[in-house]
Amino acid sequence: MKPVRFTLIFTMLYLLLSANACRHRSRPVSIKPEWIYQAYQSLASNRFPAVKAVTWWNENWEGSSLRIDSSPEALDAYRRAVSPSVFITEPVFVSGKLVPGNGIYHAAFPDFGAEEDRVSADSIDAFENLAGKQIVWAYFSQNWYNGIAFPSQSVQIINAKGKIPFIRLMPRSVPDEYAVEHHFTLQHIIDGQFDADLRQWFRDAAAYGQPLLVEFGTEVNGAWFPWNGQYNGGGTTTAYGDPSYPDGPERFRDAYRHIIDLARQEGALNITWFFHFDAAGEPFDDWNRFENYYPGDNYIDWIGVSVYGPLDQNDSYENFDIKLSGVYDRILRMSRKPLAVLETGITEYQMTLDE
Repeated sequence: MKPVRFTLIFTMLYLLLSANACRHRSRPVSIKPEWIYQAYQSLASNRFPAVKAVTWWNENWEGSSLRIDSSPEALDAYRRAVSPSVFITEPVFVSGKLVPGNGIYHAAFPDFGAEEDRVSADSIDAFENLAGKQIVWAYFSQNWYNGIAFPSQSVQIINAKGKIPFIRLMPRSVPDEYAVEHHFTLQHIIDGQFDADLRQWFRDAAAYGQPLLVEFGTEVNGAWFPWNGQYNGGGTTTAYGDPSYPDGPERFRDAYRHIIDLARQEGALNITWFFHFDAAGEPFDDWNRFENYYPGDNYIDWIGVSVYGPLDQNDSYENFDIKLSGVYDRILRMSRKPLAVLETGITEYQMTLDE
């Protein structure tokens, strides 16, 4: 009987150790579906009551997997997340301006290509079919290296689909990130070097006669774009304007005011103007605070913020709530204009979990 007892004891110990090992075995898990669902649930639950619109950035940008169909699980999570009736698809206008509706506008950049300007009806249809829900606006970029003329064709394509065109005015000569701009500088805009083209842009916008959403200087507090203050005077205070104000942000503020003044002079009152910054920003110097760039409530109709999860597997993980919470109260102190999450997304991000 001893050999039998020994075998039984050995077997029991082996099974116990194996079970314990299984409990502590690690496995990689994609957290994108949960991130998506929690982000939209947070907005739907009124966690951030000033947020009146949210825009998904549906593009696999620079090797990332931001599209909502990057996996079946991500697509299912997005469809479930935006299905509640709080995410609305019918815009409300007062005197030609977009105003908050009875819910949160559902919108997207529906993958208009790497330069963000290849607008097509098929892309809009494809996104809406994937999402199982219509969008209020379609977001696209007008890169000034392709000219400053009003983008009539893109606007008409979006309008024909029953969506609002949302145009990002991108004053740059090349699409490279972290590049110094020498032609479309903020100072040149302030000095009126592009006034003739801009005035014609606004005359054409007025003639279009339908509502337009427009922003100048996307994610202004990010040094990846040349209109960031780092390239336009930074934190110095003695080379431009108010000697107590950082020159880089002050130049952006004044350039944006100049552009909106031109629009008003040319009768383009059908434009709703957005001020757009990033929830993180770069550099992290105090002069680069997004508040320093703000043109003011007399010029801006909506505040917009980019709130992304990890874009790369090497990025540190933050959920949507934590990232937006980091700037939300500051936004409310700066302005009581309606708030839009103008860009959000996350790549297929793997985290290792213990079983």
